[in-house]
Amino acid sequence: MEAFISFMDTALVFIVEISTTVLELFGICILVYNAVRCFYGWIRHESGIRLKLAQGIALALEFKMGGEVLRTVVVREWAELGILGAIILLRGALTFLIHWEIKNEEKALEKKDLKKKQTVRRKRQPDEGDLQDTSQF
Repeated sequence: MEAFISFMDTALVFIVEISTTVLELFGICILVYNAVRCFYGWIRHESGIRLKLAQGIALALEFKMGGEVLRTVVVREWAELGILGAIILLRGALTFLIHWEIKNEEKALEKKDLKKKQTVRRKRQPDEGDLQDTSQF
């Protein structure tokens, strides 16, 4: 029975290590892909690049944090748990700040779009001097 428990413990550690590595690899791939995509968009002067980059960073951080949470399953010492807890708190704070930045960027883009629409409407409306009373003809 003791050999079976030892085997299961080893298997659990192995599965968690592989899963953690895969989750962190996903996070890295997402971050690099979004960075390259947004850099290309920045060169082309596309609008909303900051928002897209922030969303990509937030998604990558979620995967990285998932890996850290999964790693807590196989923690053996209190010191290691403290380090993992600090990493999770820091990544959580970064995620919170990035989501706050995303909200602010979305609001700024909405204001910019609204202002642009109002400017277009003003240009389309004729001036009072352009309006003539056609009933006299």
